Amino acid sequence: MASSQQTGQSDGLAMIKQVVEYVVRSLVSAPEQVSIISEQAEDKISLLIKVKESDQGKVIGKEGQTIKAIRALVRAINPTDRLILIDMAQ
Repeated sequence: MASSQQTGQSDGLAMIKQVVEYVVRSLVSAPEQVSIISEQAEDKISLLIKVKESDQGKVIGKEGQTIKAIRALVRAINPTDRLILIDMAQ
């Protein structure tokens, strides 16, 4: 049972990464340079968005509105009970 739960959580993470990547690629001028890096801990998952430096402002948005919307979307579709953190790579 634990392995199927692990698989479900893994599938859920893959789906979330795909959604974030799709949204971010839609926003930037260099979609081929978008990558999403995930790091998992026991109680949380961190997703790091990497884009071309000139596209960072597009993903963050005015006063952070775009990145906040991406975070809200991820919270809404999160199938796990783990916290998912989203940040931009420097």
